[in-house]
Amino acid sequence: MDRPINLFLQSSFDSLFAQWGEQHWWPGETRLEIMLGAILTQNTAWKNVERAIFTLRKNKALNLQTLEKTSVEQLAEWIRPAGYFNQKAIYIKGMVKVICEQFDGLLDHLFTLDTPALRKELLSWKGVGPETADSILLYAGKRPAFVIDTYTRRFLSRHGGCSEKASYDSLAKLFTDSLPENVTLFNEYHALIVRLGKEHCHTHPQCKGCPLEAFL
Repeated sequence: MDRPINLFLQSSFDSLFAQWGEQHWWPGETRLEIMLGAILTQNTAWKNVERAIFTLRKNKALNLQTLEKTSVEQLAEWIRPAGYFNQKAIYIKGMVKVICEQFDGLLDHLFTLDTPALRKELLSWKGVGPETADSILLYAGKRPAFVIDTYTRRFLSRHGGCSEKASYDSLAKLFTDSLPENVTLFNEYHALIVRLGKEHCHTHPQCKGCPLEAFL
């Protein structure tokens, strides 16, 4: 990479935004829906998550009270479209149990934790790794956490911004140290990287016409 990483990251955002504009991401009407989506999207496409969320909504299960009372087996059936449904049902039931028992069943109480404490809490939940935790922090908690996913790692490594073996936390720190601490910016940047991954930066890249073609 010929330019400092902070300038590359800023220039990349500017190029992506100039090409595609606002992405209006993350889909979700409530904090709980966003948290459920963050778990359901693991190892599956978002269209499958939307189908699972639709079924939960149809069964009036997008609230902690219903989720707490619902059996793991029933929940797994509702979220079947998202794949790994038995496992994800256990994760969701675990999340609901913690919120109900330790935070009085109120998400507002959970989100009163400061960002480091909240991230530590989320990571202590079964099935919640760094990417899921940071998705919840950013999109449900409106905290300045940068989400690192497969698209982000691919985009960075192909432009010489990281090694293929770089840790999740080191990549997240790269973004948070290089960019202004701004929730809207982090939200928009991640959404643009996802679009980049879907339209150009595939497993086999299609660089012609890519907004970042000039940086290759």
